[in-house]
Amino acid sequence: MREARSHTRPKYPEKWLALSQGANVKRELEVALKPILERVFGYYFVKLGNLSSQINTKACPIRDQFCFAQTIIEQANVKSESCKLPLQNNSVDAFLLAAELDFAQDPHQIIREIDRAITANGHVIIAGFNPFSLAGVMKYLPINRNNLLHEGRFFTAARIKDWLQLLDFEIIQQEQVVYSALFMRKRLNQRSRIQKWCKRYLPWFSGMYVIVARKREVPLSPIKPKWKLNPKFSSSAAGASIRSFYRTQTQDKPDL
Repeated sequence: MREARSHTRPKYPEKWLALSQGANVKRELEVALKPILERVFGYYFVKLGNLSSQINTKACPIRDQFCFAQTIIEQANVKSESCKLPLQNNSVDAFLLAAELDFAQDPHQIIREIDRAITANGHVIIAGFNPFSLAGVMKYLPINRNNLLHEGRFFTAARIKDWLQLLDFEIIQQEQVVYSALFMRKRLNQRSRIQKWCKRYLPWFSGMYVIVARKREVPLSPIKPKWKLNPKFSSSAAGASIRSFYRTQTQDKPDL
């Protein structure tokens, strides 16, 4: 298994249009994310990365939403790297990462930063490219070399879930979306027969996946013991024994 941290920094896409079929992929992700976002509550919601910032999240009931991007874009509120978040501990209720880990040099550090900043029972939503899809295979072929998807890391969903579970996140949902090679310019039509057939019979070969996890923290509560240790030494008993011994010595002493 290859290391999660890359020695070289991948080229980072500034917008969805920089990817082949990026606009269609963004649209399909928004459709898949809408019922998920409707069940996410809290006070603060953060979208990490350029691609995440451009996702429509109006379906989320959280009013205060912030976009953290590496470059200056129209949707961004804060310019920041995802591996160095200017956030306090336990301050954010939900995070959205749309293909952010796929173009990160150190995805482990991003997950650790999320774990630091997220609140108890907070949600993290991660969308990533599936290496077992047709797009994952074509990534290693000399096809459309100008496509930034060749720079993507393409981590498996199982590996992402393993990272989250190590930090006490509970996986509550996983969705498979986008059935396309993603390296071609052909328009993506989710209503076609082939798309419906793949979604029904080959769900794990989708171009992307969406993982929803929740942070779990079990509070430690002291338990009062039901038993008591009997003291081996009693000061009152020791004092009585000393007085009794002194009387005995005094009575047995002969008179002069």
